[in-house]
Amino acid sequence: MKEYRRVEPPSLKAFPVAKAGVPIIAAAAFVTAVFALLSLTIAALLGIVATFFICYFFRDPDRVIPDQENAVVSPADGKVIKIETVQNSRFCDGPSRKISIFMSIFNVHVNRVPCTGTITRISYYPGKFFSANLDKASRDNEHNAVFLETADGRRICFVQIAGLVARRIICHIKEKDRVDRGQRFGLICFGSRLDVYLPVSTTISVNPGDRVSAGTSILGELA
Repeated sequence: MKEYRRVEPPSLKAFPVAKAGVPIIAAAAFVTAVFALLSLTIAALLGIVATFFICYFFRDPDRVIPDQENAVVSPADGKVIKIETVQNSRFCDGPSRKISIFMSIFNVHVNRVPCTGTITRISYYPGKFFSANLDKASRDNEHNAVFLETADGRRICFVQIAGLVARRIICHIKEKDRVDRGQRFGLICFGSRLDVYLPVSTTISVNPGDRVSAGTSILGELA
């Protein structure tokens, strides 16, 4: 039987939301209240729907993390859209296994650390905003690359990539931080993508088309 553990304390709220979403939710609720006070019924109803959707988008459910040695968990909720071996990349030295995960606006957008280790570098690139499911999004879109080294010296990189609608990448961790598998580290607002670069020797556990959940779905095992 697979064992799980918590890397962060559970939320005390019935419906936890990401802190980054609180100001947006508050603004939407305020505008909706103004519409209601002005007796703009249709606008107020649309505002209610929008406010509830924003709450839904910024939901931040608790997760239990697989307690499996060398496991690499998904950093995002969404759909695996591509798995490939890349020979040369700005995100790794030498060949690597790349797994791309697309997040629609209906997925949880809180991102989690794929495996335990130390953050060695964070690199931000202010690029373009192509649709996140396109191949060129990995190269040309605005992105934030996080480089991690495990205790035994293996290196991986996970990249937050903005999409067509997304205009804000949030990353809470910094260089030299020690992080745990499944720990929250950031989010991307309104539709986006995560690419994970793993050592070429990694045993991959998912296939294109699979649905994965951040922190709980195992992408592979480091050899």
